[in-house]
Amino acid sequence: MGHVHVMYEGGPLVEAAQGALERSGEQWTPMRAAVFNALSGFNHPASAYDIAEAVSRTEGRRIAANSVYRILDLFVAVNLARRIESANAYLANAHPDCEHDCIFLVCDQCGKTTHIDDDGLTRSLRKASQAHGFTPDRPVIEVRGRCGDCRAKN
Repeated sequence: MGHVHVMYEGGPLVEAAQGALERSGEQWTPMRAAVFNALSGFNHPASAYDIAEAVSRTEGRRIAANSVYRILDLFVAVNLARRIESANAYLANAHPDCEHDCIFLVCDQCGKTTHIDDDGLTRSLRKASQAHGFTPDRPVIEVRGRCGDCRAKN
């Protein structure tokens, strides 16, 4: 059965993210805060360039996508963000204290990405991997298709 977690947004999400980052031994710098705020402001997966643009606007100065990439990689490593590999884009993790493996449903038409947890499914994936002598670190499953809204329109 899938899980429903406390999904943070707005201020509480930023507080949860800051707490998680500091517990991992990292500093919550103004630049990291600006990148997280920009990332969590998108309601769809955002590229490093999208985020660099958003941060540049709020900071009033040009921010390079390269510096944003480094911060996003850190966020992914400490569970504050998820990387949608097939879109080369990032999403804020709405429950940074969650340790579940992620399943993303990605709509090919509108780009909407829904995050679900299904421990039974991901446990099977881990078992299958281990049966082949492979230890998965943090599996991320992406399912491409069409969301309910796009399906209803066609």
